[in-house]
Amino acid sequence: MAIEEQTALTSYLKKYFGFDQFKGEQEDIIQNVLDGKNTFVIMPTGGGKSLCYQLPALMSDGTAIIVSPLIALMKNQVDAIRHVSDRDDIAHFLNSSLTKTEIKQVKDDIQSGHTKLLYVAPESLTKQENIEFLTGVEISFFAIDEAHCISEWGHDFRPEYRRLREIFEKISNVPIIALTATATPKVQHDIQKNLNMLDATVFKMSFNRDNLFYEVRPKRDVEKGIIKFIKERPGKSGIIYCLSRKKVEEIAELLQVNGINSLPYHAGLESTVRAKHQDMFLMEEVDVIVATIAFGMGIDKPDVRFVIHHDIPKSLESYYQETGRAGRDGGEGHCLTFYSYKDIEKLEKFLHGKPISEQEVGRQLLYETVSYAETSICRRKYILHYFGEQFDEHECSEMCDNCKDPREKFEGKDDVMLLLETVDFVKETQKANYVCNLIIGKETAEIKSYKHNETDLYGKGKDQDFNHWNAVIRQCLVRGFLFKEIESYGTLKISNEGRDFMKNPTSFMLLKEHDYSSDNDENIVVAQKGADSADEVLYKMLLDLRKKISKDKSIPPFVIFQEPSLQDMAIQYPINLEELTNIQGVGQGKATRYGKPFVELIARYVEENDIDRYQDFVVKSVVNKSGLKVHIIQNIDRKMPLEAIADSQGKAIAEVIGEIEAIVSSGTKINIDYYINDILDEDDQEDIYDYFLEAESDSLEDAHEEFDGQYDEDQLRLMRIKFMSDMAN
Repeated sequence: MAIEEQTALTSYLKKYFGFDQFKGEQEDIIQNVLDGKNTFVIMPTGGGKSLCYQLPALMSDGTAIIVSPLIALMKNQVDAIRHVSDRDDIAHFLNSSLTKTEIKQVKDDIQSGHTKLLYVAPESLTKQENIEFLTGVEISFFAIDEAHCISEWGHDFRPEYRRLREIFEKISNVPIIALTATATPKVQHDIQKNLNMLDATVFKMSFNRDNLFYEVRPKRDVEKGIIKFIKERPGKSGIIYCLSRKKVEEIAELLQVNGINSLPYHAGLESTVRAKHQDMFLMEEVDVIVATIAFGMGIDKPDVRFVIHHDIPKSLESYYQETGRAGRDGGEGHCLTFYSYKDIEKLEKFLHGKPISEQEVGRQLLYETVSYAETSICRRKYILHYFGEQFDEHECSEMCDNCKDPREKFEGKDDVMLLLETVDFVKETQKANYVCNLIIGKETAEIKSYKHNETDLYGKGKDQDFNHWNAVIRQCLVRGFLFKEIESYGTLKISNEGRDFMKNPTSFMLLKEHDYSSDNDENIVVAQKGADSADEVLYKMLLDLRKKISKDKSIPPFVIFQEPSLQDMAIQYPINLEELTNIQGVGQGKATRYGKPFVELIARYVEENDIDRYQDFVVKSVVNKSGLKVHIIQNIDRKMPLEAIADSQGKAIAEVIGEIEAIVSSGTKINIDYYINDILDEDDQEDIYDYFLEAESDSLEDAHEEFDGQYDEDQLRLMRIKFMSDMAN
């Protein structure tokens, strides 16, 4: 490029945007557009794609047509261009949000030659009236932002994008610039072919964002994990992505009650509310946005310090694009994802009812996401390999969880050989699941139909499970021994390198991979309980304190706090009354009445022993909107029979008594004398009451045995409730 051209471009850059120099290949891209050539730009989020069409549009005669998929994105881009100019008519958008009067004003400004950039939705561009209008004005070039929407192999395929080329040809024969932040080699070719621009000059930047830290955690205790993560980064800006609108609302509310400045954003909100929330985030009036994928595309906020995925996305392209919104200024960017295979099952359900080919593509994209989440190799290396880029994991510099805390390695030469032999045996016609099932000897209908269950390879690797062989496949793909035939939706093929290895096997160190296969709600609860072991020294001190107070007050120890509550205290170390109310079985009433000496003891113990508390903040729960407890309390106040309360809720009376027990044990006083008086006479009530006053525990079995079965379980439970309400609350 000539020095004069460089100087001219740099002066325009300074004039319009205030920058002294271009970033990466921006200058060459802009010159290519100005030279009237078709241009294809693959540039990661934060690389400065927008400038590649904004500056040439401002420098050229006529109006540049920019096709953009989201109304929010268009508004953001138009506002940005108007800020660098002294005229509002320099940029407009044309979409369904405009009134007829506003549309007329846009068209008048274009015809007057004032408008340099016109942002349009593909749906608006297909309208005949708009095609006829644009045919009569001077067009400088067409730009397609988020060009991956063209490809059915892209993560956000939109059928209307595939009509763009024919519409462009009806309007004007001018150059095209297509831009995307996420495109695999397959998607790149699909875009160029569809736009009839295989002759385009391709500018492909590295997908590596070396300032981003990638981390995947098992989906356990997610809400607590998110709140702890954010509170460790006070005042920092972040985005949390959720799969559903309902979950967005829940998480946003949970953050708010825990003192985190956050707002929700999803397509179900009024457009004015969405715009307001987006602007508040950009203006730093709110720290955290909780959103569906409707938020963030093209949002130019450079200092987003973390992106959290509450639910894993449906493709690696989506994941890359969404995590790419962190650290666009080159500063800190933490990308935290919570993963459970249950999320994948939900996403698979969304594919049902779609055309078969679309389901196959969707499943293939999901498989890649699962592989990324479960892999133990460098996450940066895995992502870049997916986008067709080689990367040396040593350059990751511990900027992903797998490099920071490496997994165990073991010799895998024999496993790799068996895998490659199996792929070769099935003539490279099968996908990963089939190959794994064949090796472990799982007799599926498909394997039986090929009679592969009668071969020597069937079950040859049964000493290892399905997950192990899936991990071997992943690591062979990244090493380049295998590749996937995209056209056949992920059929495994052996590369030349893989063939060389088969001829001359050498050492191949495999990494022991993460295993999320058993992650389900029940296992998560058990695992969490198992992981939290009580501080035995503190627990004994709490028992001694309870015993002392019970003697001083002449009441049974269990009236003060039951043992599960003391165990929870010895796990969570509550050091004030507010924290104490988060302990199992402790409500505000009980905390106020008995809590002070317990939290004082715990606070001293924490300080003297320099305890690093697992929970150094309180996760407040959002109030249960079901209102069941409120309903029960109100009806007891009205002296409604418990049977009637149970019937009104469609519950058994035992369930209602259980709810009343929970209400009382947390410290709320309840008077059920009106009901007890109908089922027990005064002497019986006194006998049972006196028993609990002297008892060593609140066990119903012990009480039943003491009275030789004289009273049934419900009578004893109700008297225990009366006793606990009187004595403990």
